Amino acid sequence: MTFTKMHGLGNDYIYVDLFNNKFNYTDEELSIISRKLSDRHFGIGADGLIIIEKSEIADFKMRIFNSDGGEAKMCGNGLRCVGRYVYDNNLIKKTDINIETLSGIRKVRLLLKDNKVESVIGDIGEPVFDLMKIPALCTSNDDKRVHIKIEGNNYILTPISMGNPHAVTIAKSVDDIDVNKVGEIIENDFHFPEKTNVEFVEYIDPNNIKIRVYERGSKETYACGTGASAAVVYTFLNGLTEREVRVNLKGGTLDVNYNRKDNHVYIKGPVEEVFKGELDNKKILKLINNSRWIIYYFLI
Repeated sequence: MTFTKMHGLGNDYIYVDLFNNKFNYTDEELSIISRKLSDRHFGIGADGLIIIEKSEIADFKMRIFNSDGGEAKMCGNGLRCVGRYVYDNNLIKKTDINIETLSGIRKVRLLLKDNKVESVIGDIGEPVFDLMKIPALCTSNDDKRVHIKIEGNNYILTPISMGNPHAVTIAKSVDDIDVNKVGEIIENDFHFPEKTNVEFVEYIDPNNIKIRVYERGSKETYACGTGASAAVVYTFLNGLTEREVRVNLKGGTLDVNYNRKDNHVYIKGPVEEVFKGELDNKKILKLINNSRWIIYYFLI
């Protein structure tokens, strides 16, 4: 199995396309593969695994498996990386590409310089505030937010979906937060039936914010496209920022536009290939079988 490791501002995934790889792993096996290969000590190291395959309704289809093995519906930086991947690997020649996700069809536009991809714009779609669709449970009917007290600190979170669930909260200084500890508690709180991503947002000025992101299934990540989108939607609707905002993340900056005309959120930034590699299918099967034996051992 050949693979390519790519990242968008440090939000890194292992990319495998089914045009150059022929295999029939089950969802359970892909979940195991993602967990094993994403391990940063004993595997390749990544936030997860992304499979690129044929689509009946778009140019391509992407499936996202987080580092904990769970399948995600949407990933903004992953979407942008897929756009560059299919172009660089001659799977498509056009620069406006439709990609099928579990959250629907999303569009990417490749910006070229000297016939090479310089940056990628991803259309993340419209934000969703309907709590049933996110899904999320509000603390009270009069307040559509979630209130959680953690070690004496009150966190007021606004649920927003950008194709996947997010909970956004304002912080005086994001550097003072133990993101993994607090994020994990919020992720697994009963207010979020399908768990949630968490954005801690620090206001800088009307065109700049700083965020740290706890990604559902992957812990703190260097960047998150849908998380940056949710943060900008939140800050704009609360009168803090304009529609066009530079979002400062651990891995770099994303330019985010909450578009007035179509109500979609667009993210723009670089994506990079880290390296290519090849895995022996026999070793992959060994990883799968060893994991199954461990599960079986604990069950009995």
